[in-house]
Amino acid sequence: MVALAADFEIKDPKAFAKLFPKGAKVKRLATGMQFLEGPAWVAKEKRLIFSDIPANEMKQWSRAKGVESFRKPSNNTNGNTLDRQGNLVSAEHGAHRISHTLPNGSVEMVVEKFDGKDLNSPNDVVVKSDGSMWFTDPDYGLGERKKMQAGNYVYRVDPKTKELTAVIKDFDKPNGLCFAPGEKKLYVADSGGPRHIRVFAVSADGKSVSGGAVFAKIDKGGPDGIRCDKSGNVWSSSGDGVQVFAPDGHLIARVLLPESAANLEFGDGLLFMTARKSLYATAVRAKR
Repeated sequence: MVALAADFEIKDPKAFAKLFPKGAKVKRLATGMQFLEGPAWVAKEKRLIFSDIPANEMKQWSRAKGVESFRKPSNNTNGNTLDRQGNLVSAEHGAHRISHTLPNGSVEMVVEKFDGKDLNSPNDVVVKSDGSMWFTDPDYGLGERKKMQAGNYVYRVDPKTKELTAVIKDFDKPNGLCFAPGEKKLYVADSGGPRHIRVFAVSADGKSVSGGAVFAKIDKGGPDGIRCDKSGNVWSSSGDGVQVFAPDGHLIARVLLPESAANLEFGDGLLFMTARKSLYATAVRAKR
């Protein structure tokens, strides 16, 4: 691990003290990769799975072994999360689909089309407590393929029928997304022109959303991956690292990195940050 010089910019000292232990430092766990994304903490195995998109590879990190290969090729997988059974769910750029990794290691397709047409390039994905999968589908990872969808949407996958519904259609480049504790709110990052995070009210049946007011704007770079902790604070990747917002939208602190961060994840008392070519971490009190 390599310690860094500047670690934090604190805007709200009282709130910061609740989220980070005294003396917390940012450390680089590994470097030399291409473009890191999609960290997902597998608690029962104490390992972090994440994506190196251009390398067409998924990697894993543990305290004991450091970084190792997890899956190659990966269909240029971007975002990853776990379902309620602890199995891996991935957003695959290259195969324009959401996939599910079964306990035996085999990978199966969940969804790959909407209204009979190919998805753009699924970016990030979360799983709600009812088992439904929610994901963003901007057009960043199309490559040479022609865009088939009329827009860049946020989708919901029904847990029983696998029916795909476009729940939000008015984003420029929908990216990271997360539910607040209790799942009554959904946050979605727009990494396109607006560079902000919006908040939506989730319907009583959990199948749709309403509202969509701007929750916070990212002033350096744009929001990519986002997470909500158990206290309702929203953590967003940014051009300067990670920006942490209170439930009312005010900025608590910045976690400063020498590279732009793309995503983040909580696990084992750490905040993991995937930033361009490197994987970083800092100790936190916050949990997801």
